[in-house]
Amino acid sequence: MTSPQTIRDPLADPLLTPQNAALLIIDFQPVQVSSIVTMEKRLLIANVVNLARTARLYDLPVVLTTVNVATGLNTPTITPITDVLPDVRPLDRTAINAWEDEDFVAAVKATGRNKLIMVALWTEVCLAFPALDALAEGFEVFAVVDAVGGTSELAHRAGIDRVVQAGGKPVSWIQVACELQRDWNRTATAEGFADIVLRAVGH
Repeated sequence: MTSPQTIRDPLADPLLTPQNAALLIIDFQPVQVSSIVTMEKRLLIANVVNLARTARLYDLPVVLTTVNVATGLNTPTITPITDVLPDVRPLDRTAINAWEDEDFVAAVKATGRNKLIMVALWTEVCLAFPALDALAEGFEVFAVVDAVGGTSELAHRAGIDRVVQAGGKPVSWIQVACELQRDWNRTATAEGFADIVLRAVGH
C-alpha cells in the first residue's frame, strides 16, 4: 500500500479538508421544500441530511439560516436537519439574499474558513445570490448540486450556471464526503464515513 504517511497541509490543500471548509445551510424550511420541482423531495432531504451528518463527523463549522420565521411568515428549518445539528442556532433574517444579512456574514467569517460548502432553497435565488457575493469577497464556493433545488428546471439550471460562471465549483454530497475523508487509513472517521456514504448507496 502506498498511502502517504504525511497528510497534505490541510489548510493550504486546494481540495476540501476538515480544517479549511465550512458548511452553509440556507432556508431548508417546509414551504421551500414543498415548492421544489427539480428533485424528488425525499431524496433532496436525505441528501442534505447526509451532508449535515458529514459536516458533524468531520467537525466542520455549520452556519444555518432561515428567512421570515420571526415575522411569522415562515416556519423553522425542517426537523431532519435540526435533529442532526441540535446545537446549531439558526440565524433568522428578512433579506432574500443571506449575504445581505450582517449576522449571517459575520457568522460565516467567524468560522475562519475560506472554502464554503453551500446548500440552499431555492437554487436560483437563495443559493445563487449569496454564492455570488461570497465569491466576490474572495471565498471559494462549493455548490452541492444534488442537495439543492429550484422552482423549475430552467431556473435551477440557470442558478447553477450563474454560480459556476462566476467561479463556483459544483460538487455532489458524496464527493464532499470522500474529499473530506480522503484515505481509509484515517481511522478516526473511517467508520462514520462508511456508515454515511455506503448506507446511502445501498451497501
